[in-house]
Amino acid sequence: MRTLTERELDRAPLARQLLLAREQRPLPRVVEQIGGVQAQDAPSTYVGLWSRVADFEREHLDRALERRTVVQATLMRVTIHVVSSRDFWPLAEAIRESRRTWWLRATRHTGDAPTMSAAARRVRSLLADGPLPRNEIMARLGLDTTTWNGVSLWLHLVRVPASGTWDRRRADLFGLAEHWLRPSDASPDEGIDRLIRRYLGGFGPASRKDVTSFTGLPPAVLKPAFERMKLRRFHDEAGEELLDVPRAPLPDPETPAPVRFLPTWDATLLVHARRTHILPEQFRSSVFDTKTPHSVPTFTVDGQVAGTWRYERGAVRVQPFERLSGSDKRDVEEEAERLTAFHA
Repeated sequence: MRTLTERELDRAPLARQLLLAREQRPLPRVVEQIGGVQAQDAPSTYVGLWSRVADFEREHLDRALERRTVVQATLMRVTIHVVSSRDFWPLAEAIRESRRTWWLRATRHTGDAPTMSAAARRVRSLLADGPLPRNEIMARLGLDTTTWNGVSLWLHLVRVPASGTWDRRRADLFGLAEHWLRPSDASPDEGIDRLIRRYLGGFGPASRKDVTSFTGLPPAVLKPAFERMKLRRFHDEAGEELLDVPRAPLPDPETPAPVRFLPTWDATLLVHARRTHILPEQFRSSVFDTKTPHSVPTFTVDGQVAGTWRYERGAVRVQPFERLSGSDKRDVEEEAERLTAFHA
């Protein structure tokens, strides 16, 4: 098997995450390419897409959510993601049973499968006439927070716009996925295969451990999929096996990487992408700590995080971790001005 250098493994996910060059693609195809967008903080979804899509404007995502070509729901790792509508059902099927098992184990003193199934039936009945706010659902059905948090593992819900958007950031309006989207007959195995393809297509080449971390599925569930799928195999310089989908880009390791601004929760900085070195280890504690487990907004120089940014008093202000060269400083300032205009 071919051995990929560290530099090659750094450049591949940058290309697949559309961070080497902004591209003009339909938003559903963009979120499929990058493996979905983690969206606990609504504005972060917009900033992440702005850094990847040419001529992106906030209304583009609003329109896609309203037209149901993309959807916002709790999916991988029991976190909120924006995914394409055609990906939603396969991904939901892929993770359904493992998520339920995880939830029952985590809440063994407060919930069980029959209780959750009954709660899900009540919520489905209540939402049959249309979406309702979270607090109203809980109040009308007398659900506690723990039960409500588990309901979406027994009943597929979507967050209905305009909740969970730039202008209305609280994602608290819920509807039934079976009413919001076309039904699907995807099997769990088909869903797991697609989930693996989406991850490797957006972050690969990657180890089995990385796939496990991103999907939240246990190795025993993923192993049969790895065996039946047609995947490329590589080694890294330490000899670890890496998996990849056919024909995914492996750019020249010297491909230049422009300055990019990344939002809170950007998936390129999470544990499953640690091998990529997009976030140098010496700066990890400045981005993630016990007070900021969600990370802070960052910017990259030559494909690596070089500092943080924040939007305040009408401008994007940057804080480099180390002194920047004159040309890098100019590039960062110019990109910050463009992001300021996007906020305005």
